Amino acid sequence: MSLLSPLKTVSLIAGSVAMLFPMMANACASCGCTLSSDWENMGMSSGTGFKLDIRYDYLNQDQLRSGTSKISPAAASQVTNNGDPQEVEKFTKNNYLTFGLDYSNSPNWGINLQVPYINRTHSTLGTASDGTVADDGGGQYDSSTSNIGDIKVVARYQGFSEEHKFGLLYGVKLPTGSHTQTGTSTDATAPGIAAIDRGLQPGTGTTDIIVGAYYFDSLNNNWDYFAQGLYQAAINSSDDYKPGNGLNLNAGLRYKGFESITPLLQINARHVAHDTGANADTTSTGGTLVYLSPGAVMPVNERLSVYGFVQLPLYQNVRGVQLAPLYTASLGARISF
Repeated sequence: MSLLSPLKTVSLIAGSVAMLFPMMANACASCGCTLSSDWENMGMSSGTGFKLDIRYDYLNQDQLRSGTSKISPAAASQVTNNGDPQEVEKFTKNNYLTFGLDYSNSPNWGINLQVPYINRTHSTLGTASDGTVADDGGGQYDSSTSNIGDIKVVARYQGFSEEHKFGLLYGVKLPTGSHTQTGTSTDATAPGIAAIDRGLQPGTGTTDIIVGAYYFDSLNNNWDYFAQGLYQAAINSSDDYKPGNGLNLNAGLRYKGFESITPLLQINARHVAHDTGANADTTSTGGTLVYLSPGAVMPVNERLSVYGFVQLPLYQNVRGVQLAPLYTASLGARISF
């Protein structure tokens, strides 16, 4: 019996249902991770009990984009935002540490709790720069925040057939993350504390509904595939801010022919509407992105697996001017007990 055999009913692949739900950051379409690292709970296993997933995601947004093209800071400074000068951002570095706890009392039902911890540093030249030097009065600032983000609780049902290949997801994102974090002004005309853009806050302040569906099947003895769609929408606004609704579509292949490693390949597509409200950036938020995501899962023992993925952009179409990452890196570990 190979090492992977007992893992098929215990912890065949890393990730938890929490990872079905991309971290939809709100400052831009390209801030959140669209990766789906869960295969087991999409019809792969009839195992029950608890599963703990710990995952780290790194996104360094240091590339300015407008539409489908890169744009230089100098060119970005000449773009208007509803008639006003365009803010020119320097970078946004995101570190996500997500704890997911999943419980299933039968092959048909399950529930998942996802708790993200977000560390984010950001710097902007404000709205009065030439793309290199920030002039006075532009509202430029630097920020560094570390805080719990918005918690998600999502249930699933996959009892439509004995194979459990098709399932539905339904849940809620709670307004647990702070949306009042501040930075430090670098504008000589307004020194001191500076407000951070609402889209860069650890939380949105809103309650969101989450609905989705997934399907899993085998092509042959060595190849499996899955397809999944997930929609998230805020049902209220908070302090004149409402994040844009998001739709994620994921599809993937996995190869089971090796004993000590399982390669995977995904296509991840995401469309996010622009943020709305008096305190929202209604111009430079939202867009459509498509990523290619190769990865692998390695079992450590019958209860523990580790995994890693890299997301590479295939298509990026953002509204206004936004920062985007050249890649996203994800590492995680999963324990079944």
